[in-house]
Order: sequence, then C-alpha cells, then structure tokens
Amino acid sequence: QVQLVESGGGLVLPGGSLRLSCAASGRAFSINAMGWYRQAPGKQRELVSTITSGGWTNYADSVKGRFTISTDNAKNTVYLQMNSLKPEDTAVYSCNAQGSTKVAGIYRNFNVWGQGTLVTVSS
Repeated sequence: QVQLVESGGGLVLPGGSLRLSCAASGRAFSINAMGWYRQAPGKQRELVSTITSGGWTNYADSVKGRFTISTDNAKNTVYLQMNSLKPEDTAVYSCNAQGSTKVAGIYRNFNVWGQGTLVTVSS
C-alpha cells in the first residue's frame, strides 16, 4: 500500500511564496508520475501540475511562470514551489501518485491521493 503525506500549506499574503511537499512511502513500488491538484470552495478539483519519472512536466495555464514542480526521486518526494501567489490560488491542494507495486510476485498499478493541505492567500 502506497501512502502520500503532504506538508507545507498555510496562510500567505498575496505575492508571497509557499512550497508544498508530498512524500510517498510503501514497499516495493515505483512511481510513474506525481502531481498536484487543487479544489477551491464551490469549485471542482483541477490539475495544477504533474511530473513524470522521466522529468516531463505539465502546468495549468493559470500557474505557468509562477509555480514549479520538482521531485527528489531518492526520497520519492514531489515539491510544488508556488511564487507570486494570488487570492484565487486559495484551495485545498492534493498530491497524486501513479505507479506500480509488486505484491506476492504480481505487479499491480496504483493511483493514490494525499489527504490535502490548505493554502490560503489573503491579506
């Protein structure tokens, strides 16, 4: 069972920065891609950014040039550096990981989510 633990959310002034972290743990797993999604009050969850094991990245248009996703593969951790934050970035940010695990000699795909961390951008 792969689990994700997020950290780094909080309250920040407009124009400020935050860095979110998401660490994956478990046994005998490999990750194909990790990403960040967010859900603002009254809105549907939306993709923020994703990164593959090969380093290919993808960003929502609303965060391009302000957010940067990166990974520490040795730690199975993904980061989201958020700069120039705006009030409309306020949301619960959730980490996602997709990959495979080997259980009893059988490879199984997984798609797991973290518990979410609240980011509030307000003066």
